[in-house]
Amino acid sequence: MKSKIVVQNQEVSIDKNEYISLTDIAKSKNSDEPKDVVKNWLRNKNTIEFLGLWERINNSDFKGVEFDTFKNEAGLNSFTLSPTKWAEKTNAIGIRTKAGRYGGTYAHKDIAFEFASWISAEFKLFLIKEFQRLKEDEIEKQQLGWDIKRTIVKMNYHIHTDAIKNSLIPPNISKNRISFIYATEADLLNVALFGLTAKEWEEKNGDQKGNMRDYATAEQLVVLANLESLNSEFIKEKLSPQERLQRLNTIAIDQLKLLMKHHKKLDAKR
Repeated sequence: MKSKIVVQNQEVSIDKNEYISLTDIAKSKNSDEPKDVVKNWLRNKNTIEFLGLWERINNSDFKGVEFDTFKNEAGLNSFTLSPTKWAEKTNAIGIRTKAGRYGGTYAHKDIAFEFASWISAEFKLFLIKEFQRLKEDEIEKQQLGWDIKRTIVKMNYHIHTDAIKNSLIPPNISKNRISFIYATEADLLNVALFGLTAKEWEEKNGDQKGNMRDYATAEQLVVLANLESLNSEFIKEKLSPQERLQRLNTIAIDQLKLLMKHHKKLDAKR
């Protein structure tokens, strides 16, 4: 999955391996022919020496003989080199070329920062700053996710304590609802936990993106995981959809009450 940062009004892509787009960086110098900018950089002897050193440090399969050839020719008027040729001839891993609509030349951050320095010292500094900001944001999100998981585990541990009424608790399923056989197991769980089918939720929340589960609370997600497991067991027991719905709804109400009371106790201690 790609990420994007904006450096001095230039959008720069970063792929899932954290390789930064040299093509995007080059657009800050020449938006019409960024490939030529990259090729011109590769013609430089200092560039070849830097790339060779990086590969020797990070790539045990780097072909030193082929590298020496490029090193000796670099700087000559007749010398030309593309990212693809560099990678193919030397077995380099620091620079990669991707085809297609969202393709281009990508490089490890060490190399991308060096390229940015060749473009502009100012651009390099802003690139580093934005890249670091992106990584800090990712770390913060990961930590937040870990905290949520830890909270869910704690809540799940206390699933069998007391009970309390809360607005998150779904209503008891009516007899009319119970007699209705839902088209999918997902909707059976939706009604048991949220009191609505997916379609009914969409009709009431047409301006919202995603589905009802995207807006579920941590407590509801805990209960949903439990309901999914229990429903599987009920299916094995060959219970009818109507009976499963009624039992799951009762369980959802009980477990949400338990979780909400425990959550209130945690808040009171803070």
